[in-house]
Amino acid sequence: MDKLFVDVGWESLNHFGEELCGDKVEIVRGDGYVLTVLADGLGSGVKANILSTMTSKIIATMFSEGGTLQDVVETMADTLPVCSERGVAYSTFTIVRIGLDGEVYLAEFDNPSLVWFKDNKLCEIPRQKMEMGGKVIEVARFTAGEGDMLVTFSDGVVHAGVGRLLDLGWQYDNIVQYLKENITPDISPLIYVRKLLSAVNTLYMDQPGDDSTVCAMRIKPNRPATVMVGPPVNQEMDETVVYKLMHSQGLKVVCGGSTSQIVSRVTGRELNVSIDYQNPSVPPTATIPGIDLVTEGVLTIGKSLDIIKGLMNNNDPQNLDTFTLNKKDGATLLARLLLEQCTEVRFLVGRALNPAHQNPGMPVSLGLKLNLIKELTAELEKTGKKVTVEYF
Repeated sequence: MDKLFVDVGWESLNHFGEELCGDKVEIVRGDGYVLTVLADGLGSGVKANILSTMTSKIIATMFSEGGTLQDVVETMADTLPVCSERGVAYSTFTIVRIGLDGEVYLAEFDNPSLVWFKDNKLCEIPRQKMEMGGKVIEVARFTAGEGDMLVTFSDGVVHAGVGRLLDLGWQYDNIVQYLKENITPDISPLIYVRKLLSAVNTLYMDQPGDDSTVCAMRIKPNRPATVMVGPPVNQEMDETVVYKLMHSQGLKVVCGGSTSQIVSRVTGRELNVSIDYQNPSVPPTATIPGIDLVTEGVLTIGKSLDIIKGLMNNNDPQNLDTFTLNKKDGATLLARLLLEQCTEVRFLVGRALNPAHQNPGMPVSLGLKLNLIKELTAELEKTGKKVTVEYF
């Protein structure tokens, strides 16, 4: 199992009045590395979107197949057009390849310099200038470690406020200062990105004059989670599934009243249900020694899925605090564990029908539970997590 995991979060603000973004982020998770490419197409709208998409795809594909930076630059020069009016490059780019041993390769062409934080402190990156195909590209190699955050952004972020609140825009040094002031040991890349974009949007007075993209990469220890949901169809499988849960690495989660009783019985460990309702609409949690989180089943999973969807699909930086993971109810605790505390997820899903769900007052079917797990898997995979599901 890899020692480290790279958690990547990114979002864009489109140029005001444009449906398509002229910036593009491409992420490839390969064998032993994560490759992130940020391309900024010339101008805005459809043309810029096509140029940045082609640039990021070419770079990501070639690097993943072992191509060199020289190969990439030559291929782009042969493939993509140069602006006929200004005679300048089709697209700028930043390439960040992070090995799961912490080794980082960085190549930047005309994009704002990547920012690197270690122990929440700004680190200098020694760069070398290389000329390739008439272009000056800055290249660096360095070793990052657990907890480090790397942040890259397009020049729309630097220009925020031009002609509105700031004559010369926000300026690079001020952005770095903002990042320094807002980084915390436990902030997730996605929330960090949204904080910066919220400030950018404010400086543009909600009408961005340029596409603005931020991408943050947090290096974490690899920490899997195993989630047991529902009793197995065959009761003889109870001990097998509980054994799989208890002997798994990383975090252990049990979802469901009947399921938690099975775990308690098989392990001989006491189940204690909390009487403290953090949220009246979410059933209370429980505790079993050796289990990191014990929640009710379908209702809690459904609400947790809503929280995750809300957080992942909340593209309005002004609504940054609409979905928070700081609450203590079971649904929020489950969402936080799945999104931020673990790096890969294994679901152990029992397909037994729950007698309680046959009550007309409880219209919950087995199909609903399986669909919830399917949706939850899809949302978690969007974040780059590896998710496996086993049925019993």
